[in-house]
Amino acid sequence: MAQFIQELPLLFFTRECWKNYVEDFNFLHAECFKATLSKTLGLGIIAGSVLVKIPQIVKILQNKSAKGISTVSVLLDLFAITAMASYSFISGFPFSSWGDAVFLGLQTVAIVCLVMYYSDGAAKATAFLAAYIAVIAAVVAGLAPLNILWFGQAMNIPVILCSKFTQAYTNYSNGSTGQLSAATGFMLFFGSLARIFTSVQETGDATMVIMYIVSTLANGLIVSQLLYYWNVTEKKAAVSKKKK
Repeated sequence: MAQFIQELPLLFFTRECWKNYVEDFNFLHAECFKATLSKTLGLGIIAGSVLVKIPQIVKILQNKSAKGISTVSVLLDLFAITAMASYSFISGFPFSSWGDAVFLGLQTVAIVCLVMYYSDGAAKATAFLAAYIAVIAAVVAGLAPLNILWFGQAMNIPVILCSKFTQAYTNYSNGSTGQLSAATGFMLFFGSLARIFTSVQETGDATMVIMYIVSTLANGLIVSQLLYYWNVTEKKAAVSKKKK
């Protein structure tokens, strides 16, 4: 227990920075300030990620429909999250730099299963879930080579663009954002924006930094559509409720 309490500050500080602050009282150390800010931001993003896609899940369940949500888009989104988390886990990056991917992955799996359930039935959703669990088990067991995981991480850049552009095209074709949650869209945008800084500070990995820059721009496109179609989506929802 005593050791746990001693290690607790290291969630927010590196060992060197903790020594600078507590033993040397050097509170103006620039690098330590950036490192501490990065860790704090990272932990804040992880805490926020626990709920970031819950509004989307609730919206689908309440309406018993996944209309307006592109299956291809959410599958590509899940691939990007899984590839990034797997690569970061095997590479030994600090959990504060990628831990949100664990919770985003769980929620995205739920969204994929719900979209499949309401579009194609329970059998397809169950089969997909079983296959995904098998892939994750293989990664955790160390059966996936690092070079394959790096390639998957590098592929995230075009995958994220395809994912968001597919959803953006679906929104444009429908003339509304359908069952997309505005709360989820905004949280994803600001989360990916903050991750640019934490990736630079804690990983120094160029592919991760570029991925988050691309992700921020792509999420920004979806957010702009949510704002543009805001009144249209609300009117369609009101008409749909009246028909019921």
